[in-house]
Amino acid sequence: MQCPHCSYEDSRVTDSRGIDNGIRRRRECLQCGTRFTTYERVQTAGMLVVKKDGRREPFSREKILGGIQRACEKRPLEAAAIAALADRIEAHVQEQGLIEVPASLIGKWAMDGLRDLDQIAYVRFASVYRSFADVGELRDILDEFEGGRPRTPREQLPLLNETTLEQLREQPLREQSRLIPFRDSSRRRTRAAGANRQ
Repeated sequence: MQCPHCSYEDSRVTDSRGIDNGIRRRRECLQCGTRFTTYERVQTAGMLVVKKDGRREPFSREKILGGIQRACEKRPLEAAAIAALADRIEAHVQEQGLIEVPASLIGKWAMDGLRDLDQIAYVRFASVYRSFADVGELRDILDEFEGGRPRTPREQLPLLNETTLEQLREQPLREQSRLIPFRDSSRRRTRAAGANRQ
């Protein structure tokens, strides 16, 4: 294996670990001592993806990973979770045992995986995959998404504690401002200074 630093042709393996659909190897260059990582994956030779318009192109895990990464851009997701989804899709393709796999099937697997991974990434991917023509189609996918899972409402934290709220309910409106505690110390000082002047 060629060293990426000095291009020397020989290296030694210091560690090997199995990963989804392959092996991760840590290597050390025998000339400069640089350590680097290589990945060995099962190659899906000869497998073709059939596009919507009938074109055929070679299956590419990198292309699937790139599409998923674009959908997950600026989302709080770990790179390992995104790569694991691409690995699962690649495994599904290999399990089919077919020479040609429809792109629609690959897109469905990606959407299913993104549905469990991140809601926003799911909607982003679906908008490109399904080629939305208008907002109504987007609304349909949102309804479909929410219909599949019960939505759990997020509770807002209370602004005031229960004791203060109870006191506010009992007091006339003009006296309520006295009951609300100020958190900003500069406001308290200003109020106190104004009271001392009177």
